[in-house]
Amino acid sequence: MNMPTNKKELRLHYKSLRKELSENDIEEKSLAIANTLIQLPIWDKTYYHVFLPIEEQREVNTEYVLHLLSGKDKEIVVSKSDFETRGMTHFLLTDNTRIKKNEYNIPEPVNGLPVPSETIEVVFVPLLVFDVSGNRVGYGKGFYDKFLAECKPDTIKIGLSFFEAENQITDVFESDVKLDYCVTPLKIYTF
Repeated sequence: MNMPTNKKELRLHYKSLRKELSENDIEEKSLAIANTLIQLPIWDKTYYHVFLPIEEQREVNTEYVLHLLSGKDKEIVVSKSDFETRGMTHFLLTDNTRIKKNEYNIPEPVNGLPVPSETIEVVFVPLLVFDVSGNRVGYGKGFYDKFLAECKPDTIKIGLSFFEAENQITDVFESDVKLDYCVTPLKIYTF
């Protein structure tokens, strides 16, 4: 069987691989990813953007990353998505931040202190699959490509993935923003 190389086929393939993961697999792999993150040279920054996982999509559980960040006393930023503009607004995550799932089951801050994209120094990026060149495939809505394009050029972009890299994603666009790193339960990829 030929392995898929285009975004649409890869998306379907990795969604089905994710469905096979048990709750226990997700927790173990998510913890391994957080433990591996500690090795990255990124801990001198202040503002870190973290996605809150969509449990129904079996995303990496970023709770461990949140613990890591709060243990290092970092400013944690979370987002709210606007499905009309495909834009994201960012808020500081504090003890008072109320999180509520939107209609797509994405946990989001209800309100809070806004943080401009240019302030964010490190972004942990959700993805379904990535390749050895640092290209990623998400759900295809373009939220993160748009958001990452609004960040400063030196913002560090780190993908979090349960699975290892593919050799190549064939249909990459100019507007696709590449990752600087991708962390899996087994290793760190640097691009």
